[in-house]
Amino acid sequence: MSKYSTEKEGLITDVFHQGENSVVHERKMDHKPILDHNKKLYTQNDGYSASKELKRVASIPILVLEIWAKEYNQDQNKGNWFALPKNVQNKILKKKLNSSEYRYFRTAPGNL
Repeated sequence: MSKYSTEKEGLITDVFHQGENSVVHERKMDHKPILDHNKKLYTQNDGYSASKELKRVASIPILVLEIWAKEYNQDQNKGNWFALPKNVQNKILKKKLNSSEYRYFRTAPGNL
C-alpha cells in the first residue's frame, strides 16, 4: 500500500494510502498541546466563572469524540458525535470523564 496524499489542518493530519483495490484513510492528531493546556487549566483554579454560574470541566479533541461515537455505535463508519442524542452524549461524557483513564481531558477538579 502506498501513500498518495497527506493533508494537514491544524493539529489533525489525514493520510490516504492506496492499495490495489482500496483506499485507507488514516487520521492522526498532535494531542500534546491540548493535554498540556488541560493540565495547566486543571491547576489554575476551580473552573468556575467569576459569577459561579458556569463551570469549565473538560476539553476533548474532536477526533476523540469521533472515536467515542464509533464505540457507542459499534460501527467504524458512524463516528458523528453530534448525531448522537444529547442524553447519549451526556451518558458517555459522564462515564469517560469520571474515569481516571481520561483524566487529562479534565480542566477542573470534580465529577460530572
